[in-house]
Amino acid sequence: MASADNKLYFIITAKPPSPNGYITAGEICFIDKQRYNEWQKRQTHILPVVCMGKLSDTCLDKVLLQPLLRREAELLMALESSDDRLLALKNPEALEKASKLSEGCQVLVEYKGQWLKGVIRYIGSVTSRFFSDPITGVFFGVELQGEDKGKGQNDGSFLHKTYFTCSKNSGIFAPFTRIKPDDHKPSAPPLHTQSPLSMTSTEPLKAGDRVTFFGDKNAHHGMVMDIKDHQDGKMVLISTDKDEEGKHGGERWIPLDCVIKEELLNKDETEKIDTSRGPGMGGSADSDEITVGSLVQFLGKTIIYGIVRWIGQLPDFPGMTAGLELEESSAGVSDGTYKGKRYFNCAPHCGLFVKLSSCRPDDRFSAVKKKLFNGQSDNDEAMLSEEQENVPPIRTEDVSNRLIGKMKGIQGHCNSCYMDSALFSVFSCSSVLDSLLFKTTEYKTIQTILLKNIVNPLRKQGFVSEHSVMNLRKQLQKREHCPTYTTDEKDPEEFLSLIMQEIFLLDPPLILCSQAGGAQKLQSCYYYQIFMDYNHHLVLPTVQQLLEHSFYSNSLKLSEVPSCLILTMPRSGKSFKMFPKIIPSTELDITGLLADGPQQCVLCGQLATCECAECFRDQTFSDTGFKYFCGECSTQVHFHQQRQYHKPSTLLLPQGFSYSQSSGSDRRTPPREKLELFAVLCIETSHYVSFVKYGPQDTDWIFFDSMADRVGESDGYNIPEVRACPEVGRYLHMPLAQLANQVPREMEGVAKRLFCDGYMYLYQSKTMCLYR
Repeated sequence: MASADNKLYFIITAKPPSPNGYITAGEICFIDKQRYNEWQKRQTHILPVVCMGKLSDTCLDKVLLQPLLRREAELLMALESSDDRLLALKNPEALEKASKLSEGCQVLVEYKGQWLKGVIRYIGSVTSRFFSDPITGVFFGVELQGEDKGKGQNDGSFLHKTYFTCSKNSGIFAPFTRIKPDDHKPSAPPLHTQSPLSMTSTEPLKAGDRVTFFGDKNAHHGMVMDIKDHQDGKMVLISTDKDEEGKHGGERWIPLDCVIKEELLNKDETEKIDTSRGPGMGGSADSDEITVGSLVQFLGKTIIYGIVRWIGQLPDFPGMTAGLELEESSAGVSDGTYKGKRYFNCAPHCGLFVKLSSCRPDDRFSAVKKKLFNGQSDNDEAMLSEEQENVPPIRTEDVSNRLIGKMKGIQGHCNSCYMDSALFSVFSCSSVLDSLLFKTTEYKTIQTILLKNIVNPLRKQGFVSEHSVMNLRKQLQKREHCPTYTTDEKDPEEFLSLIMQEIFLLDPPLILCSQAGGAQKLQSCYYYQIFMDYNHHLVLPTVQQLLEHSFYSNSLKLSEVPSCLILTMPRSGKSFKMFPKIIPSTELDITGLLADGPQQCVLCGQLATCECAECFRDQTFSDTGFKYFCGECSTQVHFHQQRQYHKPSTLLLPQGFSYSQSSGSDRRTPPREKLELFAVLCIETSHYVSFVKYGPQDTDWIFFDSMADRVGESDGYNIPEVRACPEVGRYLHMPLAQLANQVPREMEGVAKRLFCDGYMYLYQSKTMCLYR
């Protein structure tokens, strides 16, 4: 077996999804360093790790894995419960202190609710190790001292093996969570390492400065880690970047006289960059907007991107410092430690400490840069530096590269999933409601945020930050449309109705014709809530069936073909879902739902002259739908004794259509009006996600979750994700009987959510949207 020093260790921070459901959060795992480096070159987010106590690899997403030092892994393995390990991980200071303890240290050990004084006599394993595990849990053997002697549990032996010797009941074996140093000596003052000189300036060179030095034949770049006096003069410890051959340089001691600050070496060039870059990169950007979890960039030898994992003050490092986990593997110099102390966790060579003031928001995710409100009156608006070009919906061939992956889509924050899913569904790959973005409106700021901060970045870069959506929510709240838009969860139809009806005054896309009581009455709306009576006999309904039954029960028809039809599914009291599964109709045939359109006879297919409402539930002619007949077929159908008392109503034919009794070419087949499904919003346990149909193929489906994962807790951030889900198309084309027999939890991928959690279905008419 390879040495444990050839391993990298991790703790699993969240339960992996199926098929790795047998693995729990809090387990310790490892991988060979050589294998880790090979997988890093593949630029994949997956890592094959081996969990302690198991023999085979398990492929896990890197976002679930938090790196550990070997000693940290050993200390955490001494805790039996996975929950205890995760809890202990939240106290990195205790873990660090325990890592520095050695035999002979005076400590306090917790036993039976009391803290007892003692001395560490043994550090190591007291349990057997699984034969393939490189390490095992490390315990502390403590001999109790003074008045606490005799209050322990053994004499230094455990399971008949002696690890140290002491008097009876004066020994205790404990994990690090029950140990703390009994040392009240004041901390040593920090070393004074500032140098009064640098090669070309009177400014002091400090730890954290980016520098250039010349050695061999080439210039080298790196960051100052330490400065010390030497008999030959001051020496600078520099953690170097990659050399000219792409190899990582490591750490080198260089004479101070051979070192120059990069900012001085590139002063003229940097000034040119800063004056043209604006607030996104250089100049005086406000560092207050950068917090732990922010996506940032800074200028080294090139522009480097990363996530802020820690902000604070380092010893011997004046000013505020940011600890970054870099996007590019091996671009950093540490794993989150500085001078032996851990400040955050990341993979080796992915961590870097830089001046907070040198960080700027990642301009890849900040296409719109805000200027501050002046705060003088309620009429003041946010002035936006806007991206001028307007971007069309993402094309089918561009979805894979632009939209698929983690940190894609719209980033969720503070109960925003309803808004994130609605905006993504409506604007990512469809233009049916783009007229909202260009209408004349008194709410110009809201329109600008929606277009420039959300829709354009989503379509151009595939990502919208949580700040952009929060700006929209703040504006909606500021306009007093709802006082809780920045905090509470809403329904997506409530949000869409608000922006269509009250903000942009869009003409209602849906005009309904009510035929109750014999008199026709028109009513307009922005979406339609399907209502069902309980006498429907539907078990596994399609959206087509639900809409037809709802129109029939409520005596409704469509006055015209809608450019956009938004449907919400029926609710059934507190149980919410009326049906355990609903089959999305990828095409919605609305011909029979039109009040004044030409209709087709359900039997012969020719132009119909009458409708029979009483035949609606009769499945003799078709499984569903309104029943229209030509004169000849109506006579035959209603000659049957079960239908002889039906009262068909005469249809008013549109101008230009006529019915001929003769056969042949004189008969006309009326056109069919169909809408296509372009998005579905689903809800489960108060969380909204969405499916979007982005192309013509049956398998052209993507799944979006604005809060698919999370980094950190209250001060962390959500990771949105867009993934391809071609399995959805395969299920949609299954025979009905086969689909009915599918066990939801066994359905492939995310298909279960589409069929079992569907709530809002969005349809569009490719013809009508050209005119509305």
